[in-house]
Amino acid sequence: MRARVTAHSRYAIADIDKRLYGSFLEHLGRAVYTGIYEPDHPSADASGMRTDVIDLVRELDTPICRYPGGNFVSAYNWEDGIGPKEDRPTRLDLAWKTLENNHVGIHEYADWAEKAGVEMMLAVNLGSRGLDEARSFVEYVNHPGGSYWSDMRRKNGRESPWGVKTWCLGNEMDGPWQVGHKTAREYGHLANETAKALRAFDSDLELVVCGSSHSDMPTYPQWEATVLEETYDNIDHISLHMYFENYEKNTANFLALPEKLDRYIGTVSGVIDFVKGKKRSKKDVKISFDEWNVWYHTRKQDQVYLEGKDWKYWPPILEDVYNFEDVLQVGCILNTFIRRSDRVRIACIAQLVNVIAPIMTEPGGPAWRQTIYYPFKLASRHGRGTALQLDVDCPTYDADMAAGVSYLDIAGVHDAEAGSVTFFAINRNGSEPLEVELSLERFGTPKEVSHTLIRHDDLEARNTKEAPDTVVPQDGNGVSIEGNSLSATLPPYSYSMIRVGL
Repeated sequence: MRARVTAHSRYAIADIDKRLYGSFLEHLGRAVYTGIYEPDHPSADASGMRTDVIDLVRELDTPICRYPGGNFVSAYNWEDGIGPKEDRPTRLDLAWKTLENNHVGIHEYADWAEKAGVEMMLAVNLGSRGLDEARSFVEYVNHPGGSYWSDMRRKNGRESPWGVKTWCLGNEMDGPWQVGHKTAREYGHLANETAKALRAFDSDLELVVCGSSHSDMPTYPQWEATVLEETYDNIDHISLHMYFENYEKNTANFLALPEKLDRYIGTVSGVIDFVKGKKRSKKDVKISFDEWNVWYHTRKQDQVYLEGKDWKYWPPILEDVYNFEDVLQVGCILNTFIRRSDRVRIACIAQLVNVIAPIMTEPGGPAWRQTIYYPFKLASRHGRGTALQLDVDCPTYDADMAAGVSYLDIAGVHDAEAGSVTFFAINRNGSEPLEVELSLERFGTPKEVSHTLIRHDDLEARNTKEAPDTVVPQDGNGVSIEGNSLSATLPPYSYSMIRVGL
């Protein structure tokens, strides 16, 4: 099977916002407790943070991390997480049926974020609470001093403000499962008034309003239209979420799901343009895709826990153990974001540790990289620069989700500063290798090329505590240079990163 790809230096999509490779931590299961925070762990620092996990996060080079939720935030009192730990209350988390002792709050998270090299992206509670609590939280986090909440922060040990720029106005407020669920008009009005209050404090804040929880919601895409009509001039991004499932164990259909993701982004982009035109606005609102990942491996058994009445501290829920097939899916998702980087400026893999995550830990024991750690790391580290508009000619197949799905899923990024072009390519054909001819136009002469390959004969192959290196990147040998062209052989069901030095 053959494919032809042309990349031209003048045909660019957008400069990629580094936050496209963002992440997410929620007070859910073991994401925080025994994930990033475990005071009794051998690797714990003076703050109780696991340094082995910090090292793995720094290796990912994820530039921003959303916190503290997620569904958790919609009934969360941020004030519970400040002051001496022994004085902090234990609460019932209604979203995930767990006990929350609040030993990790904004101070602990901020200290962890600094050590992990990530920018904070904070969410405010617009479910059970509202404008007043949101403005107080922003004042606590961002005001230098001389006011009630900023002086409280200083009293609690943080003299200077953190200066957090990106704030989420609630979470999934379109969902009936959400504490404080609202109609689009109700939510849009509250979000707009909250945005106005936060901008009165600091007009340079970046504010994210809730879009649809997924594209199968009955209110989609009218929700986006209504919310944007209420908020357009006071916000910067609208959030979207999507999770990817393969209950039927059909790999061809599974790997076609990014076509649905692309339509989702395209539809919401159209709604944004409609509202912009209706308001005669000069402002461009972008998309924050701040929850995405594969999620289905443990979903049914987790539901049994969530329907029970056994409230526990940090139960091991949503702990999907990812396989090689998921590597291919995550690669396709990331490629979609790169190709849509003119619209999608922020994206957050959900989540970062233990809970549907690229990093897993054992309490008191090791931390290791799941299979999906690697395509995320490669894109995060090498997918910075300008996204390229590629011309792709490749055979296709028909799937339940879409007709004409290309066997080759590919995205290209030009890093002018580094003098390189990087291609991320997935062969969605499970039975044949893909012979790819890749032409580089007006980039200069390629002088060197490297090929990083991830593949395994078993789609179900997993990385575990006992065998953490079952699925890892390896040096490929299927790429050669001739003039301004590359020839690449992509094995069946494989992920490749091809880097060209110019």
